[in-house]
Formats: sequence, structure tokens, C-alpha cells
Amino acid sequence: MVCIRKATVDDLLAMQACNLFCLPENYQMKYYFYHILSWPQLLYVAEDYNGKIVGYVLAKMEEESSESHGHITSLAVLRTHRKLGLATKLMTAAQNAMEQIYGAEYVALHVRKSNKAAFNLYTGTLGYKIHDVEAKYYADGEDAYDMKKQLKGKKTQHQHHHHHHGGGCCSGDHKAEERTAGEDKKGE
Repeated sequence: MVCIRKATVDDLLAMQACNLFCLPENYQMKYYFYHILSWPQLLYVAEDYNGKIVGYVLAKMEEESSESHGHITSLAVLRTHRKLGLATKLMTAAQNAMEQIYGAEYVALHVRKSNKAAFNLYTGTLGYKIHDVEAKYYADGEDAYDMKKQLKGKKTQHQHHHHHHGGGCCSGDHKAEERTAGEDKKGE
């Protein structure tokens, strides 16, 4: 059983380790702290029954734009725990929080053109559409698809139930329907 829950500061090292293991786009610890201090409701982890972090989503809100929108900085699931629907659950949790807490009108992300599994997840399962192609977006010179997903963007007044649950498990058991790879995307 793998549980999806909000990340806490104590999870950041394990999230960074998961990132280093799965993806070529890596970040200094201060970047993880920046996310959790700025948008604590948008970071989620997948935790197995031994308490090991086997996946995460790192997300933020873009504040310089006139339209309120979220951005997925990074998403990864360990190879040992793929095909369980975890990437879908992590993404859905982050997207719902963006919409309900921040009133996001859409979510944006970047994905490597060569990452077919991630691309299929975003387009097929999660409903993202290609907005643009950014040439040489990644450090190794590979192009990225700039993708977007529209949200309803209605801000709720009742935010008390979105606060931390002390790191407890709060996942609903959804269908494991997705096929994922180390979904790479990189924040600016």
C-alpha cells in the first residue's frame, strides 16, 4: 500500500534523493525549502508501508503573471513503484490544491520531447495540451514541450481543511490506470 500525503520539511531530503535517483534535472536543497516555505500545500509525497518516499511532486504558483496559474517543477516515481497510478495521484493532488487554495486558472509544465511515457501521462491521462516547444530548454540541449491544463480556477473561502495533517496519510484509493516513467520537468 502506498499513501499519498502532503510533504513536510522532514521529507525534503528524501524527495531530493528520489529526484537525484530518477531525473537528470536536479536542485539544491534551498530550492526545495523555497517551495515548501512558499507553497506548503502544493508538495506531495508517495510513501510506502515502510515509510520510504517512493515518489513526489514539487509544484509552485507563478506570481508574476496576470493570470493565476500553477507550475509543476518536478515529478518523479521510483522505477520500483511505477504503473501503480502514483504519478497521476500526485499530480491530481497538486492540481486540486492549486485550484482550490490559490484559484489557479491553469497548470503549466515542461517535459522532454523524448520522454514518451511522461508525455502520454500528461496528454492521455491528465488532459494537458501542448502550448509551445521551447528549444534547448534542458541543460543537455534537449527541447521541451511547454504544456498546459485548464482548471476551473474558483477560489474557495474555506481553506481550513487544506492544512497539514501532521504528515498523516490522506490518500483515497483510486484506480491504478497509468503508465509512467521518471516524469521529468524542470522549473525555471
